Amino acid sequence: MSSRPGTILVVDDEPHLLTSVIRILDAAGYDVRSAENVDEALARLRQSKSELVITDMSMPRRTGLDLIDELRTLQPDAATIMLTALDDRDLAEKALALGAYGYIIKPCGRNELLIAVSNALRRRRLEIENRDLRNDLEEKVRTRTSELWTALQTVEQREEDLRVSREDTIERLSIAAEFRDDETASHIKRMSRYCGMLSGWAGLDGERSEIIRIASIMHDVGKIGIPDSILLKPNKLTSEEYSFMQQHVEFGYRILSGSKSELLSMAASIALTHHEKWDGSGYPTGLKSEEIPLEGRIAAVADVFDALITNRVYRKAFGLPDAIKIMKQGRGSHFDAELLDLFLAHLDEVLRIKEQEEVASTAQKPFF
Repeated sequence: MSSRPGTILVVDDEPHLLTSVIRILDAAGYDVRSAENVDEALARLRQSKSELVITDMSMPRRTGLDLIDELRTLQPDAATIMLTALDDRDLAEKALALGAYGYIIKPCGRNELLIAVSNALRRRRLEIENRDLRNDLEEKVRTRTSELWTALQTVEQREEDLRVSREDTIERLSIAAEFRDDETASHIKRMSRYCGMLSGWAGLDGERSEIIRIASIMHDVGKIGIPDSILLKPNKLTSEEYSFMQQHVEFGYRILSGSKSELLSMAASIALTHHEKWDGSGYPTGLKSEEIPLEGRIAAVADVFDALITNRVYRKAFGLPDAIKIMKQGRGSHFDAELLDLFLAHLDEVLRIKEQEEVASTAQKPFF
């Protein structure tokens, strides 16, 4: 795969925002061009290709949706991202239906923009490679049937790469939602792996367990709506601050719900219910016992355990004996007793995951 920076066209009729986006992308090494309206953008695109087009929605005469629609004919391989001040779900769905790879509400942070750009370009490259490989495969099947199985295995590997890329996008966007906390990336990876394993121990099949594992990555995506003054406060929250913090579950649910995707529906359920408690004393709705979806009960065990053994902004991590003691105190009140017993019965495997992720985290360069 080429290491050449992506070619990006940024379209916005607000000069200061256009300049700001260009400055960020240019500093990151991308080849950036600009246009102030749809007609100018189309003229530039007829002269030369762009791998990615980042467009505003509301512009004189024609909208960003018009541009995305025309791009499907003019440059079908170009990826698109909608960058707009309009926080409109219907508009976002229209943009995605036309083929947009992302929908970002502005003003947005530098990291959020760069993550969206990086993932859009990566997904575009994988999809082009996958399409080209399929076309090549069809020709080989017609002429060299003896090579069929080898070619099919290659296609399957490409599709696996694309699946991994999409999962990586989910993980990185979830990290972006909480990037203010240095422990977030490691917490997400550990917690999601705990969820996948606990699902299997609870008797769910491999496919269902894998969906829960990936969906749980997004359990705290609603924290994107919590201000730093609350999320990073080193002292105890006031009652008003705590009430606002609790809203992150509903923020996450609103972000994830309404999709036809089984994965996103599962993620919405986990986001909403992972702070419910078995005895009904949790939030946001006070569900109890089996009123709480199984995936929410699984996430509660995994999330609390990892939170206890991890340094938080307001306290140091608990030692393992103390963490286990606290978990057991919540048996039948905070946690589903059967799930907690399964989790603690496999504690050696849980701790092995923790150790693996700590080694991986130490070996990797910082994400941002």
